[in-house]
Amino acid sequence: MSYIAPVKDMLFVMKELADLDSIAAMPGYEDGSYDTAQAVVEEAARFCGEVVAPLNVTGDRNPSTWANGVVTTTPGFKDAFRQFAEGGWQGVMHPSEFGGQGLPKVIATPCIEMLNAANLSFALCPLLTDGAIEALLTAGTDEQKARYLPKFIEGEWTGTMNLTEPQAGSDLAQVRTRAVPQGDGTYKVFGTKIFITYGEHDMAENIVHLVLARTPDAPEGVKGISLFIVPKFLVNEDGSLGERNDVHCVSIEHKLGIKASPTAVLQFGDHGGAIGYVVGEENRGLEYMFIMMNAARFAVGMQGIAVAERAYQQAVAYAKDRVQSRPVDGSAKEPVSIIHHPDVRRMLSTMRAFTEGARALAYVAASHSDLAHGHADEDTRKSHQAIYEYLVPIIKGFSTEMSVDVASIGVQVHGGMGFIEETGAVQHFRDARILPIYEGTTAIQANDLVGRKTVRDGGKAAQALLAQIDQTIAALTEVDGQAFKSMHRHLSAGSLSLARAIEFVIAKVKSDPNAVFAGSVPYLRLAGTVLCGWQMARAMLASHALLREDERFHTAKIATVEFYAEHILSHAPGIEASIVSAKGKEGVLALSEDQF
Repeated sequence: MSYIAPVKDMLFVMKELADLDSIAAMPGYEDGSYDTAQAVVEEAARFCGEVVAPLNVTGDRNPSTWANGVVTTTPGFKDAFRQFAEGGWQGVMHPSEFGGQGLPKVIATPCIEMLNAANLSFALCPLLTDGAIEALLTAGTDEQKARYLPKFIEGEWTGTMNLTEPQAGSDLAQVRTRAVPQGDGTYKVFGTKIFITYGEHDMAENIVHLVLARTPDAPEGVKGISLFIVPKFLVNEDGSLGERNDVHCVSIEHKLGIKASPTAVLQFGDHGGAIGYVVGEENRGLEYMFIMMNAARFAVGMQGIAVAERAYQQAVAYAKDRVQSRPVDGSAKEPVSIIHHPDVRRMLSTMRAFTEGARALAYVAASHSDLAHGHADEDTRKSHQAIYEYLVPIIKGFSTEMSVDVASIGVQVHGGMGFIEETGAVQHFRDARILPIYEGTTAIQANDLVGRKTVRDGGKAAQALLAQIDQTIAALTEVDGQAFKSMHRHLSAGSLSLARAIEFVIAKVKSDPNAVFAGSVPYLRLAGTVLCGWQMARAMLASHALLREDERFHTAKIATVEFYAEHILSHAPGIEASIVSAKGKEGVLALSEDQF
């Protein structure tokens, strides 16, 4: 089963929910019209479907290999990456002054989704390069931008993010990699980095590593971390490649999924020291790296949505083809395809509703990012930035956890054949399983949502979203029909549950932090459930207004939204109870260490 991008739904969300027309009206985004968006999305769909998607199973069965420090990627990847670069896909949302197309993030986002749905392992390489571009745009010198950004955007060089070390997983205060100043503006870098995605490969002529390290006089902890550019090949003054730098891939990991993506162990400085160049100021590296991490966290959320869409498409195709058992209502005397059975319908509708809800929220978040960068009014920019930052850990955490559930349901739809590798359903499940882990586990996203995104501003950004939800709830009362009444009832209850959870987090975080953080992941799940439900409600209203333009599409949208309300959003009060209950913390911490 290959991949057919849901172009119609993508364009609907961009136009009706993410307000593409308003973004295109801002200075600098004039080229981001709906016509442009449609052309870009349709061409991305063609490229991903025809070039990248056919390599997905190939990569799973013939993963990247390592020998004597050299990584050889899956057959076909190198040529596909060449076509990706020549098509300008790396530069869709990056500045035109460095060779990009300068289009808004809300147009780039469906392109990211399609690439990941087509081939998650392949898409990881451009994802990391996007993060490197964002970091240098923010903190790099003019010389660094001129030297590296055009090469990144052209696809001639790729970027990596080097945080993790054997003794320092998510606790970056434990980073030990050293960067020794040489007196000429360069540093010599020594250390080991693990879990480096595309840290070595054969798809581009140079790999530029962004590396966290400590200078000799740096303070302890995260305040003493700096960020360095360490290219695989040094770059001459004229931009040509020079000698090989002292950074080497000593192995790659053998993984549950995303097997075609080489996850490298990199050794810096075993032969005298790897030459590095500081980005920005010393001891501000974690601040700069967070720029990469935020870009990557949003992109990983899109990976979750992408894998969910791919798993859903495969499950639907199988359910329409697989004939087994007579229908329970006696409507046929012969066995029918399993899509006629109510529980299979329930599973497929769950997959579809989760995916469409998460897609809508992510695209809307992208539009907030665009408004935060491009709006003329400073206060408006700040408010949109605050909302975007609040949404990022939700998009990352909720969408990736959702993708594991959806991919697992996809296996279930296939029945026993889903457990067989040849059907391909299990690959989506294996690939999805990393998504709630890398770029910060779900607990890390939840802690970020609590601390930086809810408590720090006293819930201001969250309250702004609740106020917008209230407007949608009011609009639902103006339309007749059972579907709209159902969504009104469940969105009202969900909004109230989210408001109570936010109030609990703010009130208790200092007096009883264990209670708050015992419920931090449920809080993230509740926020995702309600906010996706809100976007589904907005989609329902838009589809009602547009019903005559495309009755088949819009009736399906309204039916999917009603399912979301009844079967997913209805869970919100129960999630709230697990967060705010006086027994919530006691339940989590009831067992002593020796009782486990």
